[in-house]
Amino acid sequence: MRILVAEDEVELNRLICRRLEDESWTVDGVHDGQSALDYLETGEYDVAVLDIMMPRLDGLTVLRRFREGGGNTPVLFLTARDAVEDRVTGLDSGADDYLVKPFSFQELLARIRVLIRRSGQSDSNQLRVDDLVLDLSSHRVWRAGVEIELSAKEYSILEYMMLNEGRILQRESFRSHVWSWDYDGESNVVDVYIRFLRRKIDEGHERRLIHTVRGAGYMIRGGE
Repeated sequence: MRILVAEDEVELNRLICRRLEDESWTVDGVHDGQSALDYLETGEYDVAVLDIMMPRLDGLTVLRRFREGGGNTPVLFLTARDAVEDRVTGLDSGADDYLVKPFSFQELLARIRVLIRRSGQSDSNQLRVDDLVLDLSSHRVWRAGVEIELSAKEYSILEYMMLNEGRILQRESFRSHVWSWDYDGESNVVDVYIRFLRRKIDEGHERRLIHTVRGAGYMIRGGE
């Protein structure tokens, strides 16, 4: 999953990004509202965490312009404002959630997981495809009851695929959601990681879950 963090307090921004990266999420961090809007309009994010009081553009303006342009990325506001009218204004402007500073990182993570589940149309903290289970809280994965050890990047790719079960995902879509802006590696990196996942997820099982759609990309669906 790819997350945008827009927070003008440099140290807090760094701490949030590092904590989210520890969860195997890809994170881009910016420090002003105009940069946040630019990133949202040109990138593909699964969740955006926006401070309200930022230089250049405040978070409310960023979100309003983003929504007016058709952007539908789930947005969580971080702010020191805790008055009821401030929370109402934030939610009415198109935010999906609101967290007041100072906050617990565990609560922030939990709220982000809720937004991710909503975007994937899942009400559970676990994703399931056939006998494959992924737990969003613990980042553990099982197939047919046997736990599978995945690297952070393998987990991120599998999470993205399971949230989009049955949908064809193009290579560029993987790169947009799982890698950050500064990635400048091999062009076949998605294919390499899909091979890694196939060995761990499908090898030794009669039913294949990870499928290649020739000329289009990859998808995960119940075994055939």
